[in-house]
Amino acid sequence: MRLAAALALSIFAAGSASAAFAAASGDWRADAKPGDVRRLERLDQAWSEALAQARAGGYGRQVKALGAVTDPRVSLSRPQPTPGSYRCRTIKLGSPNNGLPFVAYGWFRCRVALTPGGDLVLEKVTGSQRQSGNLYPEAPRRLVFLGAVAWGVDEGRARYGRDSERDQVGVFERIGAGRYRLALPWPKQESKLDLLELRR
Repeated sequence: MRLAAALALSIFAAGSASAAFAAASGDWRADAKPGDVRRLERLDQAWSEALAQARAGGYGRQVKALGAVTDPRVSLSRPQPTPGSYRCRTIKLGSPNNGLPFVAYGWFRCRVALTPGGDLVLEKVTGSQRQSGNLYPEAPRRLVFLGAVAWGVDEGRARYGRDSERDQVGVFERIGAGRYRLALPWPKQESKLDLLELRR
């Protein structure tokens, strides 16, 4: 156990993190804002509306081609990701303002690490929209993500709680061998559901 923690910490240090993550408590609800708790409670509604809007907009084939990533029923045991580097991409489903109901971006780079305090953290390190935050144990088949998004290439890491327009809450699940999904319901911009797919 100590060896695994030491290896994870070395990976974290190698990432040249420029700012500390917020320390997490044992319960994500204790760290989350009430509005974000309510957002996550409406996750099923976000899935339903976002998928329906994407299919009605003519993107049914693209949604189906993504397989497990866009299937809300897929949620496997052992959701904790192994610390290290991942390929990742963002899929946006639905639109709150008659915009495009489906957008799939290309692959970027993410990483998972343990902080010196023992928190499991997720960070998207490349791209113009970069999430970062803590992953909390919540259920046998899912973790909860509390984080924030940075916009543009010149911004540093965003931190949960500093700006409600950037704050994000979501569910992190394993969807295959070395494959994971972060589902972010009701983001403040562009979509009704953001999906971040990660592959080892």
